[in-house]
Amino acid sequence: MSWHWNKHGLPFLPGYTVRDVTKSSFHRPQTLGYKNGYALPRRPTVGIGQDPLLSEQLIQQKITELSMEMPDITYGACHDTLPESFVPAHVALDKKVLRFYAYFEEEVLYSPEEVYRVRPVVIYYYLEDDSMCIYEPVVENSGIPQGKRIKRQRLPKNEHGEHYQWKDLNLRMELEVYGVKYHLTDCDAFTKEFMESEGIALNDPAQMPVDSHSKMNRFPQPHYKTSSESSEFDTMHKFLTMSCKVLRFFALWDDTDEETKPVTIHYYLVDDTVEIREIHEANSGRDPFPVLMRRERLPKKLKPEPFPSCVLEVSKHEVEEYYSPKDFQLGQTMNILGRRFLLYDCDAFTEEYFKNNYPGIEMKPIEVPKKVDTCHNRKKEIPPYNGFGSLEDSLQNCLSLLPEPPKRNVLKMLENDQKVLRYTAKLVSQNPEDEDRLFILSYFLSDDMISIFEKPSRNSGIIGGKFLEKTRVPKPGSSVENPEFYSPADLAIGVNIEVFSHRFVLTNADHYVLTYLEANSSQIPSQTLDSLRQKLGVGTASNQPGDQNGDDVAGSSS
Repeated sequence: MSWHWNKHGLPFLPGYTVRDVTKSSFHRPQTLGYKNGYALPRRPTVGIGQDPLLSEQLIQQKITELSMEMPDITYGACHDTLPESFVPAHVALDKKVLRFYAYFEEEVLYSPEEVYRVRPVVIYYYLEDDSMCIYEPVVENSGIPQGKRIKRQRLPKNEHGEHYQWKDLNLRMELEVYGVKYHLTDCDAFTKEFMESEGIALNDPAQMPVDSHSKMNRFPQPHYKTSSESSEFDTMHKFLTMSCKVLRFFALWDDTDEETKPVTIHYYLVDDTVEIREIHEANSGRDPFPVLMRRERLPKKLKPEPFPSCVLEVSKHEVEEYYSPKDFQLGQTMNILGRRFLLYDCDAFTEEYFKNNYPGIEMKPIEVPKKVDTCHNRKKEIPPYNGFGSLEDSLQNCLSLLPEPPKRNVLKMLENDQKVLRYTAKLVSQNPEDEDRLFILSYFLSDDMISIFEKPSRNSGIIGGKFLEKTRVPKPGSSVENPEFYSPADLAIGVNIEVFSHRFVLTNADHYVLTYLEANSSQIPSQTLDSLRQKLGVGTASNQPGDQNGDDVAGSSS
């Protein structure tokens, strides 16, 4: 064992270090010095035991090498090569999958006919992330749970934490995964080309072995048919060949009490049962019970009985013949359980089935008169206005089941926001108590609504305040369906207006009313403008309205 010694001749061990008591400077030495404004490394000082001539010689040799070196910045490098662009593995190997065909042997217990069963699988290797997936092809009616055996993941190779790589795979090898040995037999063309490009020679493909169960299915045991009706006994053959095969006919149910109804007749070939379903349309008004007749065998001819039966159910011993596919022909009317059905069309599978099995029966669809839908062509009639709420709100109840607020002119509301035309008015009445009542009529330009406020009068016996809520006022004589509402052109001084069976006469107006109407004189009649000019121009200063907001008219209401 070698020891490191310090300058005092002691090893570098705890307890053998000696502090230099003569040392007075403990700062870190500076390694750079400035010369002509540039930071340059300091020349090393000659230590104890070093040759000063040798140090000077090394420094001079370094200066000579630097002076003889040709800089690449000025003259350029000898070989100008562009750096290659880096492509990560998940981009270069994206959607590149190796596919191997393999099998594993499953042990069969307690069977005298077979000991094991060969089950083929497909192994997928994803080059993107070195993950693998094992999938077993699904065989119909096999009785074995098949499909994905191992989901996509990195499969362990041994107990040391290593995983299988694409270099470890080859044909005629055993791949042990979670205690199951998979025998690789073949691969696809892409896998073979990839392996050869990487320098891996694949072994010759192997044949998939055949177990005793497959041999029995390939060479079935001899059996005997008893009679021509043996198809009724061979239910397994019928189940395997006719499963999920259904003949579909389109028919019309001739209901004498009502009109004809479209139905669909299903004939199941696997057990010769028949099912009838109604075709319901939207908004037909009928209850949604689609099954008109549940799936069952239909008796066509019953055996004669000497005595009448007292039960409605018919057993199979009483039936001489059931309905078969050849009894369903297009264009004929069938009597099924006391109901008449006219067959007029069928689907493509039914037509192909009759062409192969019953070539003498022509399945040609017949034309059926189309039902004229009078409900959709009928024009919607809007009921008359009942007087509740506004006309626009009541109309929304007739247009939809869930009414929405009526649409408003948003641009008009933004342009005329807080713009109000104010008038003073008096009530036209035969009662002498109504002569001194003073009202302020406000016309809102944003939504063409009118509100009326009554000025309180002392000792009049009438409570002032709000006389009319803000609403649109129709003109007298206009229809309820197409009402015509009051507009600023109709509000002239001295004109009588009728507000829900109350007559008012306008006596004065705000100065802003005249300013607004003159700005829109193209839409205002000259009589209205003349009445306002005459009224506002003749009145004294105390009777003239105030500023744009109508301080005098509004102030009188306060």
